[in-house]
Amino acid sequence: MTTYNINNVNGPSNIGPDGRIEINNGTDAAAVLHLAGQLVDRLRLESPALVPQAEIVQGELARAGQGGQSPDRGRIRSALETIGIGVATGSGGLALAQEIGRALGL
Repeated sequence: MTTYNINNVNGPSNIGPDGRIEINNGTDAAAVLHLAGQLVDRLRLESPALVPQAEIVQGELARAGQGGQSPDRGRIRSALETIGIGVATGSGGLALAQEIGRALGL
């Protein structure tokens, strides 16, 4: 028999209709959309070739905010992964992409 010890689980949780458990770390939609805008601006300076990927993230979050729907998490995840591969380690763009991923639970 295997025992799993789960330590240090904090914060409110949300179990969605599909049974997926999401942990809300207190980041609201407007804050994540603001981070996405910062990501677009940062990549314009650091890695212009990756701006379209950042705009995908920003667009999905904006669309979801306007329509009251959930953003396309797969599309956002894919764009963030592409950004993560393409930017330099330790860059501001990478930090923003990682923070957006954390905020969305990706």
